[in-house]
Amino acid sequence: MSDRTDQELARLKAQLGPVAARFDADLLETCPSTSSLLLDRAAAGAPSGAVLWALEQTAGRGRRGRAWVARPEACLTFSLLWRFQPGTRLSGLSLAAGLAVAQALEGLGARDIALKWPNDIWLDGRKLGGILIELHQSGARTAAVIGIGLNLAPPAPGDVLDQPVAGLSESSAVSTDPVVVLAAVLASLATTLDLFERQGFAVLRDAWQARHALQDQPVRLVDDSGEAEGLCRGVDAEGALMLERDGLLVRVLGGDVSLRRRG
Repeated sequence: MSDRTDQELARLKAQLGPVAARFDADLLETCPSTSSLLLDRAAAGAPSGAVLWALEQTAGRGRRGRAWVARPEACLTFSLLWRFQPGTRLSGLSLAAGLAVAQALEGLGARDIALKWPNDIWLDGRKLGGILIELHQSGARTAAVIGIGLNLAPPAPGDVLDQPVAGLSESSAVSTDPVVVLAAVLASLATTLDLFERQGFAVLRDAWQARHALQDQPVRLVDDSGEAEGLCRGVDAEGALMLERDGLLVRVLGGDVSLRRRG
């Protein structure tokens, strides 16, 4: 471990304060994918609260097999391992994690943060970050590896992107220091995931809905079977999307589905 990583981890522990004991953080200068490495560690028995943070990620991935484009120093990329008690219903977990991230950024002073189902964080109508959750089963307990990427700076000239992208530095956040942002997000995740484990997504639904980027807007759903259009009517108590088509509400579960604004 380099002097730099030692110093950053010491800063992170200090920034976390009383909740630092709930996390076991490791920082790598570079790695292919924090989530892939943490899944391996989960299988080897890593504890709940294990965090793997990389200054540079060379093979990060998002939903539907997309690559996560992350420039060193401009993006915060990390994964968190969280082990749930047997019997915990995990419906809506990605939405709960997104809400925790949004609330952490708002706590840092960021404005115009919104959430797009099922796992995107938006700033002023542009993608600020994304979440990818992968599950590991060990006996009766389920572990979730929650991979999170956040843009601290806007895209650089010449970056090739498939959608409008924002950086946290464009908001009114009081800090874009990755240590400060990471500590705020981890603390928020601990609180939210504890509540989620006890009461499910239903208790978080209203807070998620209050930040819903596409509420009542015309949208297009895309998956491997094709496309569907309708009006986005929010989410239900389990985090499923409610799509209005021809006056009827259709319940859309998460998975390999892409939601886009229509028009």
